[in-house]
Amino acid sequence: HSPHKPHVCRACGKAFKRASHLERHKFTHFAGRKPHGCPLCPRRFRDSGELAQHQRVHTGERPFQCPQC
Repeated sequence: HSPHKPHVCRACGKAFKRASHLERHKFTHFAGRKPHGCPLCPRRFRDSGELAQHQRVHTGERPFQCPQC
């Protein structure tokens, strides 16, 4: 688990391990639209995939196994 996050958003300073995650994040600054709301908390998301990933926080689901753990 490397803490290194070389891809930094110029708009807000948030850092990411992968360039693709930074590219996805950039939409939050100019789209402003987050139609997918979590039914269990106030968080909202730009697409249904992000909502589905977030909902694992509430369910405890861990579909991917870390090879180091």
